[in-house]
Amino acid sequence: MIISHIKMKNWRNFRNVDTPLGRRMFLVGANASGKSNFLDALLFLRDIAKTEGGGLQRAVSERGGISKIRCLAARKEPQVEIEIHLAESHGDEVLWKYALGIKQKSRGYRNPYVFYETVWKGNKLILDRPNDEDNKDDPRLNQTHLEQINVNLQFRDIAKFLDSIYYLHLVPQVLRHPETFTGPVSKEDPFGKSFLERVVQTPVKTRRSRLKKIEKALKIAVPQLIQLTDTRDERGVPHLEAIYEHWRPKAGKQSEDQFSDGTLRLIGFLWSMLDGDSLLLMEEPELSLHSAIVKKLPGLIWRIQSRKKRQIIISTHSFDLLSDKGIGGEEVLLLIPDVEGTKVDLASSVKDVKILLDSGFSISEAVLPKTEPKNLTQLSLFNG
Repeated sequence: MIISHIKMKNWRNFRNVDTPLGRRMFLVGANASGKSNFLDALLFLRDIAKTEGGGLQRAVSERGGISKIRCLAARKEPQVEIEIHLAESHGDEVLWKYALGIKQKSRGYRNPYVFYETVWKGNKLILDRPNDEDNKDDPRLNQTHLEQINVNLQFRDIAKFLDSIYYLHLVPQVLRHPETFTGPVSKEDPFGKSFLERVVQTPVKTRRSRLKKIEKALKIAVPQLIQLTDTRDERGVPHLEAIYEHWRPKAGKQSEDQFSDGTLRLIGFLWSMLDGDSLLLMEEPELSLHSAIVKKLPGLIWRIQSRKKRQIIISTHSFDLLSDKGIGGEEVLLLIPDVEGTKVDLASSVKDVKILLDSGFSISEAVLPKTEPKNLTQLSLFNG
C-alpha cells in the first residue's frame, strides 16, 4: 500500500495541507520550511501505531507536548489534525482513510486526548469517535483505537502499515563511534547507531545478497573498492570490511570506522532501499556524496522502487539530484513559508513552474529558485 493523500491541520509549520502523494515524492523548500516536519507527521502516526513502546501519550510527549507540535498560526483552533488515505498504488481507489484530531486537556495534567478519530474502509465509516463508551468514560480518549490491538481488528491493516514505516538518516559519526553517543537506542534507530546490528540480524542469505548488490554499486561509485563483507570481531561486535585494489597484496582490510562519510552514507542509502517494501522516508540523501553520484540517485531510486513496489518520500534541496529530467512536477511538493504557515503545492500545479517544466526545464531550474531566500545576495556582504 501507499499513502495516496495527506491532510494536516495545525501541525508544526503547517496551518493547512491537503495534497496527493505518489509512489516517489520529493519535498523541496528553503531551510526551516518544514521538510522534516512534514515527514514527522507520518512518523508521529507510526509512533502511535507501533507495537513496542507506542501510543498517543508517548508520541506527543517525545515531541515536547501539544504546544510544541501545534502550529503557531493556529490561534484560536487548539486541535491538531492529520488524515491519510491508503491505496494499493498511485491512481487506485482509496482502500482506507484514517483521521485523527487531538487536543490538550485544559485542566489537571493537561495530557493530549482524542478530539476525534475516524476510519473509513472504502466508502464505509467503521469507526467514529468519541462514541457512547467514550462519553461514559472520559479517560478512554487518552488512547487512540489505532494503538489498541483489542479494538483495531477491523482496521489493523492501517496499524501494520504505519508501524512498518522505515526512516533512516544515517550519521557517519554515530555509526563509527556508537559508544560515544549515550542513551537508549530506539527500535527505529534513525541515525544509525545500531545500523550494523540491523544488517547482521538480517537472515544470512538475504544479507549476503544485499551486500553483493551494494558492493556492485560501490565498485562503481567508490574508486578502487573491490570487496565489501560483514563480520564480527572477537567480542561479537558487527563490522563491515572493505578491500581496495590499490593496496599491497597482503594489506589488512578496512573496517567501517575508516570508511569515508560518503561511503557510509551511500551504504546506508542502498541498504535502506533494499530493506523491505514499506514506506521509506529519507532526508537529504545527497549529503557527503559527490555531485556526479547524486545526479544518478533518482534513476537508481526509480529502478529499485519499481521492482519492490514501495513508496519513497525524500526531502532535498540538491540542485544535482533534482536536475534529473525524469522527475515530474507531480512528484515534487514545493514548500513555501508564509506568515500563516508553510504552504504546500504540487510543483505541477504552480502555473509558472508548470510553464517552465513543459518547456523542458528540470525541477532544479524551475523549482529551486523559488526556495531561495529573498535577500540572499546580502549574505556576501556579511563581515562578522
